[in-house]
Amino acid sequence: MSDIIAQLEAKRAEAMLGGGQKRIDSQHAKGKLTARERIDILLDEDSFEEIDMYVEHNCVDFGMDAQHIPGDGVVTGSGTINGRLVFVFSQDFTVFGGSLSERHAEKICKVLDNAMKVGAPVIGINDSGGARIQEGVASLGGYADVFQKNVLASGVIPQLSLIMGPCAGGAVYSPAMTDFIFMVKDSSYMFVTGPDVVKTVTNEIVTQEELGGAVTHTTKTSVADVAYENDIEALLAARDFIDFMPLSNREEVPERPTADPWDRLEESLDTLIPDNANQPYDMHEVIRKMVDEGDFFEVQPAHAGNIICGFGRIEGATVGVVANQPMVLAGCLDINASKKAARFVRYCDAFNIPIVTLVDVPGFLPGTSQEHNGIIKHGAKLLFAYAEATVPKITIITRKAYGGAYDVMASKHLRGDLNYAWPTAEIAVMGAKGAVEIIFRGKTPEEIAERTAEYEARFANPFIAAQKGFIDEVIKPHATRRRVALGLRKLRNKQLENPWKKHDNIPL
Repeated sequence: MSDIIAQLEAKRAEAMLGGGQKRIDSQHAKGKLTARERIDILLDEDSFEEIDMYVEHNCVDFGMDAQHIPGDGVVTGSGTINGRLVFVFSQDFTVFGGSLSERHAEKICKVLDNAMKVGAPVIGINDSGGARIQEGVASLGGYADVFQKNVLASGVIPQLSLIMGPCAGGAVYSPAMTDFIFMVKDSSYMFVTGPDVVKTVTNEIVTQEELGGAVTHTTKTSVADVAYENDIEALLAARDFIDFMPLSNREEVPERPTADPWDRLEESLDTLIPDNANQPYDMHEVIRKMVDEGDFFEVQPAHAGNIICGFGRIEGATVGVVANQPMVLAGCLDINASKKAARFVRYCDAFNIPIVTLVDVPGFLPGTSQEHNGIIKHGAKLLFAYAEATVPKITIITRKAYGGAYDVMASKHLRGDLNYAWPTAEIAVMGAKGAVEIIFRGKTPEEIAERTAEYEARFANPFIAAQKGFIDEVIKPHATRRRVALGLRKLRNKQLENPWKKHDNIPL
């Protein structure tokens, strides 16, 4: 018995050391934490329960039979974040460069299987050199097994990927299929083919950072959601983020006690909208003054800034917020904004998170670039997402809601539950000047000016829409939080089902 205990302790010590002190020091020198240090920061103290610590690879080729390290390059298990169960895997770059082997993949698959069985989020910490070349097709098969589990888990449990080192080739597709991706600046990257291959094939010279760094993916490509300065910042953000998420699609959204009164009035909102209709204002201000304690977790803040997406709380319970941002492109919807918001709305719907939509949209962005790159199909994604969503939907039109963009932004016609408007709301096919110039083409400037004033008097207000029942109530801006809170209370037991289908055919 004592021999077995001694063996156990020796194996455990070996697993804890990973690739050895030299490689750990190298990891630290790059400004990166080790796999276990990351788990320690991510999870509640002493809550981590490891599984498969003693797993080793089964490869005998290319001298691998002489190299066995317990754990095989990934630390897996479960723990808690603020007392709530989560599953986690953390790739260990000090062990074979974090490369994925058949056994390594099996460990990740087991975590995903266990998480789905019990209904708990999975957080994957990626730091890997890719497929373990010595294993050949077995490692590729391992990747495909992980991909399959990611797909089956999608919409069942929240999946969060933290990219904290290299992630290249086939390895990028697992994070890409998860719900959200956080990256670390200057130490993480994602690409299908690296700079060397790019140079060989296309003769382009590009750095790793330019090709697939955190800034690239959070600004240009939208592959990642948020970029952080270092490992610790990203891990602490993940803790905050998971706090907004339900444990699974079978659970209600979490509730956190708050001292912020549900009926708090914000008088400053009454003067937020400028007198000049073409002058912007910051929609973040409306969001911060609406949610509990001004706490708002924005996703993709550096991409498609003309629409804001993120999570807040009302009366302690999570809500998803989608809002046009007049400060960027006047709040117009374009391709990037449509894709960003569509995916966010579908995520909220999958996990029973109510959606609050703040609308100030003059229309879709015009131009050949938008049309030739498929704004019709991409704009339809957002329309589709809102139309199929069955969660509580509350919409507030703050100023402009013009044309097709009015329809798209959670209008009453797309099964909006409660549609409110501020007194400053204008709901029309287009702006007064453009409309009059079409209707009264060929009239004198004086007549045009007269008709414009007439059009504005008729449509530059929310009352025509309210008369038709498209707006449920015209509310004072200062009462926005109160009305949203009351609305969410009313809609708590909402039941709505879409017709049975295997799945929909959203225009991708």
